[in-house]
Amino acid sequence: MNIEVKTAKVRPQSYAGDLAVHFVREGENDGPASAGAEVRELVSRAVAAGDFAGKEGQTLLVYPGGRGPKRVLVAGLGSEKVTPELLRNAGGRIAAAAGKTKTEKLLVTLPAAGLPPGEAVRALTEGLVLGAYTFRKHKSQADPEDEGGELREILFPAGGGAAARTGIAWGRAAAAAVCAARDMANEPANFMTPTRVAELARDLAGRYGLAAKVLGKKELEKLKMGGILGVNRGSAEPPTLSVLEYRTGRKAPTLLLVGKGLTFDSGGYSLKPAAGMHEMKYDMCGAAAVLGAMQAVGELAPPGLDVVAVVPATENLVGPAALKPGDVITQYGGKTVEVMNTDAEGRLILADALAYGIERYKPDFVIDLATLTGAAIIALGHHRTGLLGNDDGLAARVLAAGEAAGEPLWRLPLGPEYGKQLKSRIADLKNVDKRDGGTILAACFLQEFVGKIPWAHLDIAGTAWDFTDKPYIPKGPSGVGVRTLLELIRGWK
Repeated sequence: MNIEVKTAKVRPQSYAGDLAVHFVREGENDGPASAGAEVRELVSRAVAAGDFAGKEGQTLLVYPGGRGPKRVLVAGLGSEKVTPELLRNAGGRIAAAAGKTKTEKLLVTLPAAGLPPGEAVRALTEGLVLGAYTFRKHKSQADPEDEGGELREILFPAGGGAAARTGIAWGRAAAAAVCAARDMANEPANFMTPTRVAELARDLAGRYGLAAKVLGKKELEKLKMGGILGVNRGSAEPPTLSVLEYRTGRKAPTLLLVGKGLTFDSGGYSLKPAAGMHEMKYDMCGAAAVLGAMQAVGELAPPGLDVVAVVPATENLVGPAALKPGDVITQYGGKTVEVMNTDAEGRLILADALAYGIERYKPDFVIDLATLTGAAIIALGHHRTGLLGNDDGLAARVLAAGEAAGEPLWRLPLGPEYGKQLKSRIADLKNVDKRDGGTILAACFLQEFVGKIPWAHLDIAGTAWDFTDKPYIPKGPSGVGVRTLLELIRGWK
């Protein structure tokens, strides 16, 4: 996203850009105090006519005369407490208005009361940049029905000092990372291949000074990663496993992030229905979230945690050598798995990545993200991510981070009574049982490869796309998980 966000010493009334934005609370009938007399008079008239009341979600576009901005947008914040999520939503609505008016440069005056300036600027920056997101890469010509402009500059009036500058930096980096994750997910599977995922990891390493390692098919064979190799057997595209390391240079705990990178999932011989199969290019949204988070970590260099990312990537297709239901594979570390359903493949590649990452990097905490089960959508719809884990403290941290990021989660149980369902008659484990409790059973399978290390599993199947309708989240991929991870890392103590 090529949007510059900064503070500037400029009075809103004399700002000469395309659009100036002010906020009002419900009941402030005289208009925003930060605006000039003419704008306040226009707002008062709209209130008197019953066309505007300052309710949350309401906006009023006016065209004052004089030498000020071309347009002024007044955004309502309602009467409830001002929260970061309220301002993110407001930022999304402002971005939509900017697109419709083909605004390239805008100024946003902070609300008079509510959050501290640094928090307010951060939330607004996230909402504005995320709300301005579009993906037009593969359009050969302009779409006449696409009326949106391209936002290039966002100014906040000077004030707030270092806290405001920090807020802008975090908000801009977090939003850019989410947009990068959305871009990855929006790419067709013939563009976003396992090789391309590895290239993006290397690009991030070069840009931000991260340590990088990419394992190709030969290396995976030497390590006996039967999960990744087994899922890959039906594809002409070779698998990859990418590792990125961010080190603080201090004595800090290590967080291991693992993201599922199924760049296309046909279901294999347990074939998915044709309707909706095109959306299975989104089955790498866990990988996209992890790489997006590493982009922001590399840019912002948070001091409290070392972070290692492991991203296994492959396709799951039908072919002469593809896995068959009933086949037995050997995962990294030696456990054998009877593959009862080839469409339960994500857990097979995650098992290898988790076991490898834990053994190789000795992390203190582990979090994986995956579009893992349709059962998560049945249980939670498209409004909350499923959270499962073996450590109450880590689970609480992740829940709090998701709430702060506007990406809520819901914790589901784990227990040995579920794990018993995965015992196989001919191997150590089977990858599925009957459909009951499918999200929990998938997490139980992963738990077999985690051991006792504090671990949290985020099933983003219902939130990675078609997420809750919000002004700053477009149709299609949401980029969910990126800001939750960053919120967790930013606040780590």
